[in-house]
Amino acid sequence: MPMPSSNREAGLLRFGVFEVDLAAGELRKNGARIRLQEQPFQVLTALLQNAGQVVTRDELREKIWPADTFVDFDHSLNTAVNKIRESLGDSASSPRFVETLARRGYRFIAPVDSVGAAAAESATAHDTGTRAGAPAPHGLMVHPELYVPVPRRGLVRALFALIQVMYLIFYVSGLAHLHDAERVASSFLSGWRALVIVGAVLVTGAVGIPLRFYLLSAVGFDFRKLGATFGRLFPFILALDQLWAIAPFLLLSRIGVGLAFAATAALLYVPFSERTLVRMAYSSSAPVTAAFDSR
Repeated sequence: MPMPSSNREAGLLRFGVFEVDLAAGELRKNGARIRLQEQPFQVLTALLQNAGQVVTRDELREKIWPADTFVDFDHSLNTAVNKIRESLGDSASSPRFVETLARRGYRFIAPVDSVGAAAAESATAHDTGTRAGAPAPHGLMVHPELYVPVPRRGLVRALFALIQVMYLIFYVSGLAHLHDAERVASSFLSGWRALVIVGAVLVTGAVGIPLRFYLLSAVGFDFRKLGATFGRLFPFILALDQLWAIAPFLLLSRIGVGLAFAATAALLYVPFSERTLVRMAYSSSAPVTAAFDSR
């Protein structure tokens, strides 16, 4: 018989982008089930139900390993906690979820909400946007930093890679038709000013090609620090992309002024799209990054 809705909600606990269904015995990331064995799941449940409080090793032993169970308790508990951390993308040295208290026990340190409480909070905060980590319409999860539905990570990385390929085509085409750039620049400017434009195309194209290959390889090999690296490079990338946004004017004789302006206007926004895509796929929040791995 299906469980009533209120009871089902009471059995759902959420922390960040993770969700634990106590009734079904499931741990999920953005709706995708993560395999977690029975004893690690029971340990996680005990920690979640006492979030913010120390759960001693003796309490866990009494709850999960009865007195008539003949096992190496210390080894079993350590193994269970390690499996929990592995599933959550957590670490003992810098914990975000499970904190170890030497010779005492463990404590779950992240905020834990039930689905019912989250829904009430979302309703009262409707005017300020969807709460980070709460379900968006149609059951989608919301990115905790960008407040948009979390897409598939593979799709985000593919879109970012396509943008890099687009700029590579711009650079190679611009350098291959450098005389056309000189002709277009000379039609608007005269003397040394036109040469400055041609020089800018030459230098930025030569610098941009290795930059795009670096970004392509980083996203291709799933370099986990790409988010921080891209953040440091962003001012330079922004200036470079804004300059190359005028690339459509190299085709002025073929596409006309109106279409050249429209394409330039669209390209002016692309670097900000790149930054958003990187933040989606390589969030500074470790739980979010881990959650993407299952998608």
